[in-house]
Amino acid sequence: MNKDQFKGRWRQFKGEVKKKWAELTDDDLFEVEGNYDKFLGVVQKRYGDRKVEIERWAENWCDDQAAQPGKSTKPRYQI
Repeated sequence: MNKDQFKGRWRQFKGEVKKKWAELTDDDLFEVEGNYDKFLGVVQKRYGDRKVEIERWAENWCDDQAAQPGKSTKPRYQI
């Protein structure tokens, strides 16, 4: 999934992020607002050493969305 697609699916992604990564605040998610690079920066700020795990989860979520456009799927990677 490219950055434009990520931005287009931000609302879906944001909901999943809030469920999975509770330390990310609404302010953090507002700061990101569909920008994948900003998302990675916010993750680094909140989780530090778990950044790689969260990136992998996010990439899997994006891959799942790209493989099944229009369908809501759960990420393959579970921590």
